[in-house]
Amino acid sequence: MTVTRFAPSPTGYLHIGGLRTALFSWLCAQHNKGEFLLRIEDTDIARNSEEAKDAILQAFEWVGMSHDGDVVYQSKRFDLYKKYIDQLLEEGKAYKCYMSKDELAVLREEQMAKKERTRYDGRYRDFTGTPPEGVEPVIRIKAPQEGTIFFVDGVKGAINIAVSEVDDFVIARADGAPTYNFVVAIDDALMGLSDVIRGDDHLYNTPKQIVVYNALGFKLPNFYHVAMINNEQGKKLSKRDGATDVMEYKTLGYLPEALLNFLVRLGWSYGDQEIFSLEEMVELFDPKNINKSSSNYNLDKLLWLNAHYIKNMPNEKLAVLLKEYGVSIEGHDKLELLLDATKERGKTLVELAEQINLILTTPSQYDEKSSRKAFKGEAKTILGDFAEMLQSWDKTLHLPCDYHEVMDKLVETKEIGFGKIGMPLRVSLLGSMTGSGLDEIMAILGIDETVSRIGKAIATIE
Repeated sequence: MTVTRFAPSPTGYLHIGGLRTALFSWLCAQHNKGEFLLRIEDTDIARNSEEAKDAILQAFEWVGMSHDGDVVYQSKRFDLYKKYIDQLLEEGKAYKCYMSKDELAVLREEQMAKKERTRYDGRYRDFTGTPPEGVEPVIRIKAPQEGTIFFVDGVKGAINIAVSEVDDFVIARADGAPTYNFVVAIDDALMGLSDVIRGDDHLYNTPKQIVVYNALGFKLPNFYHVAMINNEQGKKLSKRDGATDVMEYKTLGYLPEALLNFLVRLGWSYGDQEIFSLEEMVELFDPKNINKSSSNYNLDKLLWLNAHYIKNMPNEKLAVLLKEYGVSIEGHDKLELLLDATKERGKTLVELAEQINLILTTPSQYDEKSSRKAFKGEAKTILGDFAEMLQSWDKTLHLPCDYHEVMDKLVETKEIGFGKIGMPLRVSLLGSMTGSGLDEIMAILGIDETVSRIGKAIATIE
């Protein structure tokens, strides 16, 4: 059975690079009807944040990527790790190293002076003498001393690492705390992982973890190391570029469907298809099709996708989501018309909320530049005539096309260009030159509010 995982550290918020890795792992499990597990790697007690841990779980809930079983916390498994450390010591596959920090520093300086790679020299590997006083030993695993460490990466292909690149690394610190590569290998093995999908910044952790797998007789999973996400200039993605907390994307008005669609295409493709429903992602995803090269973050692409999902979302669902952005329209009698008129203009839920509020909120003032341009010449008279015409047509005005007919009639009767009524009317209704179609706005507001706003505007025109 396919079993994958995502294993964040709660030392910071979940960023989109992490979410993409989680998405790939989740899709792999879903595609194969397997299991997707969530593990919180919280062994670094000093740097752990309860708030960050909660934010990680909240992000998973928001995007709808459910995990199987209980969340596994490494901080609750220290006794288990100690058991395996003791086993390796008993089997002679690990040993106590009494090298002090000062000795290690001297060794590194000597190696750097010789332009050698800095590495532990194995001086306590077969030590049988009397341990030096006052030194709490670390535990090191015995790495192989001949040949290569080989594995096939599902993205990068065959990987051969010379054993000289992997020294007898520490698996437990002097205070007994186990180290990252040791606990990751144990957890991945004991949790029954078949496939490990992670960022390629972990590529050179894999040989160390293979040493642990082999020492304990565990079966190796399939490894997939995914290339990083770069910014639009091809450099490391920064917070300014979009490498921010996943929940910040919710605050900015992005839909989870759009964000997941955006992320799945950063490093994976299926022909020329750009838009994928979650069901299509599950059906089509294969980690063997993950791209070898890095992908570039493109905000315009994300906005385009988000606009697509907003436009195609049922209005009832949109109305519920908009409550978090200060817009309460669930009981509005013109709900359908209101959202149909505005969702073409909102690339995010924040922008959509602004467009809706623009219509529903009576202008308290008029944009100076817009009003100077719109409220000149015969504007006052034209607006007054239009308001009178609206009131005379009152009983027949329901749909946008009805209001448009009144505008056409005014233009025909007064023999003016459409802009002569369009510009002053728009500023009267919205306070500026922006916004949805005038006929839609008036149909949403109704005749009384439309005439009222026109009257207020006329009162300001000298």
